[in-house]
Amino acid sequence: MLATIRGFFSQRDVLEVETPLLCSAGVTDPSIEPFSVRKGQSVARARFLQTSPEYCMKRLLCAYPYPIYQITHAFRDGEVGARHNPEFTLLEWYRPGFDHHQLMDEVAELVQVCLGQRVVKQHRYRELFDAVLGVDPMRASAQQLQSLAHEHVDVSSMSGDKDVWLDLLMSHVIEPYLNDDHLHFVYDYPASQAALAQVTCRDGVWVAQRFELYVQGVELANGYLELADAQEQRDRFTADLALRSARDLPQHPPDEHLLQALQAGLPPCSGVALGLDRLLMVALGVTDVRDVLSFAWESS
Repeated sequence: MLATIRGFFSQRDVLEVETPLLCSAGVTDPSIEPFSVRKGQSVARARFLQTSPEYCMKRLLCAYPYPIYQITHAFRDGEVGARHNPEFTLLEWYRPGFDHHQLMDEVAELVQVCLGQRVVKQHRYRELFDAVLGVDPMRASAQQLQSLAHEHVDVSSMSGDKDVWLDLLMSHVIEPYLNDDHLHFVYDYPASQAALAQVTCRDGVWVAQRFELYVQGVELANGYLELADAQEQRDRFTADLALRSARDLPQHPPDEHLLQALQAGLPPCSGVALGLDRLLMVALGVTDVRDVLSFAWESS
């Protein structure tokens, strides 16, 4: 599979790159926790194992606006289960001049090279929620979504904001609906879930210009029309840290190197991260990530 992927990008003149795994900044995203390294002869202050190569690859793009990809290991604390390993293999690539719809097409081409021909379907996030749950996720209140979640999932005493309930409904109700061999692309997520994607107004609501790919109910890829505005990115980091504080989560410094690079200029581009362990799971028809790892977390 690795050879197939490298051949795919070689034919398209996309350059393979390599970036550091241990960096001075981690992610601020409240839903992702990085591993930190605090002791060592070379470590004067905390360094972070990267949850994805995104920040460093964008810094490369700011200096050299050329299509690039990377196959690397990524690390996320607290994520262990049938589909999660704290250390995992990630394919990430960036396409200057592509919007996220063009990148969706290329993702579909790559996945079909690895899995064989599949039917490709695209769903707007808003329309998918309406079709499966009969609710408008953009206009429904947190209380309405909470009540809907209680109808479908045992949520016990769980509480949270609107995005918590949207995520719960997506993972427990919508994802099983996508449990077939088709390539299901979901796009136009709520603007509150933009992460590092641009936002736009569509049909009277603000949406994030990002997508996710599901195959057999498994999330394989997450892509963005990349945010290039340095001040907007700083504001989002600040908002993330405020939310982390409210949830009593560790505070992580924003990546000033990335912000400086964005200030210098990121070319218009789209990027995507694709989990190769999960892709191999789908290719082999297995349901536990440990079946595709040389050594699982417990034995490494």
